[in-house]
Amino acid sequence: MTEAPVSTAPAPAGTGKDQAYNALEHELGVLLRRARALSAGMMREVHPDLDPAAYGLLVGLRECAPARPSDLADYFKVGKATMSRQLKVLEGLGLIERRPDPDDRRAHLFDLTPEGRCRMDAVSAARQESFHQLLGAWPEEDVRVLATMLARFNRLVETATKPLRSRTDTSSC
Repeated sequence: MTEAPVSTAPAPAGTGKDQAYNALEHELGVLLRRARALSAGMMREVHPDLDPAAYGLLVGLRECAPARPSDLADYFKVGKATMSRQLKVLEGLGLIERRPDPDDRRAHLFDLTPEGRCRMDAVSAARQESFHQLLGAWPEEDVRVLATMLARFNRLVETATKPLRSRTDTSSC
């Protein structure tokens, strides 16, 4: 099923492949801005004092906890000191807890507290409901295709070995 684009942005400059990449860049930008706005609302529902990085960490912990701080730092591609600060804030808010690692008593594992899990489950249910409302008119196959393409793109970004660099020199900007 082909639908007309809903974006009100002017048609991307260029032709052919360049136009496709320009359109992709524009639509990803729109998606990311809207996702940040949605996450900000969800984040306030979890705890009013939560910052965006800490919310992302809670989402990650919900998916892969219990986890060591070093593993979380690697996963989120941040330094261990940054991770330690974020974990301390979440622990202070009562959303996560630390416990000894049974495989290495010198290390600690972090997991959501029952309160943290309850709040994250509620936010997840609300997010799922919003997706159902937004995409309810789409055929199920279209939703699957969107999820498949996003997963494919995310894997590509995750496995990229070189940092993305501009093809143009920006030193004159």
